[in-house]
Amino acid sequence: MIETLNTSVAVLILALAIFTIATRELFAAAVGFIAYGLLLTLVWVQLHGLDVALIEGAVGGGLTGVLVIASAARLRDTPATAAVRLGASARAAAAIVAGVVAAALAACVLALPDPASTLAPQVAANIAATGVGNPITAVLLAFRAIDTLLEVIVLIFALIGVWSLAPDGVWGGRPGPRYEADPNGILAYFARILPPIGIIVGIYIFWVGADHPGGKFQGATFLAAMWLLAARAGLTDAPPISRVWLRIVLVAGPMVFVAIGLAGAVTAGAFLAYPAGYAKPLILAIEWALMPSLALTLALLMAGAPQRPGMP
Repeated sequence: MIETLNTSVAVLILALAIFTIATRELFAAAVGFIAYGLLLTLVWVQLHGLDVALIEGAVGGGLTGVLVIASAARLRDTPATAAVRLGASARAAAAIVAGVVAAALAACVLALPDPASTLAPQVAANIAATGVGNPITAVLLAFRAIDTLLEVIVLIFALIGVWSLAPDGVWGGRPGPRYEADPNGILAYFARILPPIGIIVGIYIFWVGADHPGGKFQGATFLAAMWLLAARAGLTDAPPISRVWLRIVLVAGPMVFVAIGLAGAVTAGAFLAYPAGYAKPLILAIEWALMPSLALTLALLMAGAPQRPGMP
């Protein structure tokens, strides 16, 4: 039964991938992409990668899906979009390149030794020193904390890149359009009902992340999604990017991360090393500091570049 279900999901994922690439309708491709991400979530659950499944569902099928749909809607309204068509030779070349890349990836996977090489035993042997029970959290904030720090900083730079697309006349203003929805419509109804539940779920996923699947990225994604829902329903508006508090919240998490790393260089002999007995409190301090920064960064990335002057 399980094998049949796994085979069916694999076939459906492959079919959705082909459909998403082959369809000429932007909206249909966006919907196919979201469905593809949600099915990948099931795959990660089946592989017992619950942390990855939460990220895939929240980011791959959630925030990224919203971004793709918004991009498709804007492209559909652009007259020049209809004139851009690839020739048969260009499509054939793209298909060949995609096939070669897929074949190379398959060859790499099939060439892995059996059992595949893994660092899981080393993580299991040293996780007690971190004080956390979730091996994913231990890897992200102890064994490869520098990578995680750089990922957070890259998100900040991505947001700055999005803001740089704003026209000079509205620089410092509010991101995205001001949505005016029917106060009695279904979207406004969901925007009043779902955010309290989503906020509790996001905080819970963040709270248990030290010892169970979850963490700051997953929790921040839920919080950002709830804010976007309220904004799309016209119940709230994006703050001007010139606000001092907004910029402080954006950089506070990475600054705390860096400060703890520098303290580790003095007290434990290496950047982002933790003194014996203080690893878990410091990891939790980093998580608490990063949570609001990540939630705000993800929400503003989805909101887009400033399009309106900063009104009071």
